[in-house]
Amino acid sequence: MAETTKVVAKKRDRAGKGGARSSRRDGLIPAVIYGDKQAPLMIAVEPKMLLREIHKEGFLNHRMQIDVEGTPVDVLPRDVQVDPVTDRPLHLDFLRIGPNSIITVQVPVHFKNELASPGIKRGGVLNIVMHEITVRTKPDLIPEYFEVDLTGLEIGHSIHISALNIPEGVKMVTRESNATVATIAAPTVVREAAAQGPETGAATEAAAPAAGAAAPAAAGAAAAGAKAPAPAKK
Repeated sequence: MAETTKVVAKKRDRAGKGGARSSRRDGLIPAVIYGDKQAPLMIAVEPKMLLREIHKEGFLNHRMQIDVEGTPVDVLPRDVQVDPVTDRPLHLDFLRIGPNSIITVQVPVHFKNELASPGIKRGGVLNIVMHEITVRTKPDLIPEYFEVDLTGLEIGHSIHISALNIPEGVKMVTRESNATVATIAAPTVVREAAAQGPETGAATEAAAPAAGAAAPAAAGAAAAGAKAPAPAKK
């Protein structure tokens, strides 16, 4: 679990677009805190610390503590609305979390030691099936990421969820009990040659001489036609 990020915020007096615009004019980011069976809390967040975290990997599963006018609130970011032109955040949603909260988050998957994989060294391709894995767990147990070691893997090898180091108390949420995370696939050129088969190559080679033989034959026929005498006129 990553370290808890702390940010400062103040309560918003007004909800809606008017209150949000007022917060932005003051240099703050409008936001809302909801969940944990409590009423939503409208806030405006100081952007200094938040802007450094918002574009980092796994931002939406990093626990945060928001100091709302002296009252700390533990949250997880749930949604970020950004300006399509400037890419600056326009509004944020935070989920309030308590000591017994069970939440669903996306955890990124990291791959290491690609150069130690014989399959990749021989031109194989790392085909990533799952860039993130959905889990359900308590906020304190959220993994920062799952790590896959590619050392010794050959072409055709598959990495499944069962190969991951899953902490106790973390439950995978997948359709398959042992879903595939990644595979070491054969090089594209090799796959295309195998798909064509040996017959294709042989047929191509046979077609070339046949085409070459047809050309002289056609030329000879044309020459014979040119030498033939014209029929006599009556």
